[in-house]
Amino acid sequence: MDRLSRILGAGFMASSLLFVGTSTFAADGEIKGDLKELQQDNREIRGDRRELHGDSKELKGDHKELRGDIKSGAGDTEIAQDQKEIRRGRKEIKGDRHALGKDHRERRGDKRELRHDINDSKPSN
Repeated sequence: MDRLSRILGAGFMASSLLFVGTSTFAADGEIKGDLKELQQDNREIRGDRRELHGDSKELKGDHKELRGDIKSGAGDTEIAQDQKEIRRGRKEIKGDRHALGKDHRERRGDKRELRHDINDSKPSN
């Protein structure tokens, strides 16, 4: 009976190790997927920053156009139209900044979660 117990015990231990190895592999695959997703988020944020920079430059150009129109004695309609463009640009930039900040906060949370997942998946010594 002692020999049978050892054989069954060894078999149980081997299947337990196989299960742990499989779950670790699944965790590694999940971590790699999360890492790729985080890298994609970084690319999107960089693109959003470039877009925000372009919008800011466009707003600066609208301001310059308004100043030029005022100096040249443009009519009230043209000045009002320039001011409307500036308001629209400011509103767009405000929304873009808000969205970019939200994306940054989400990415920070995702990075924190990924670090925890990586630390949890490391074998303890």
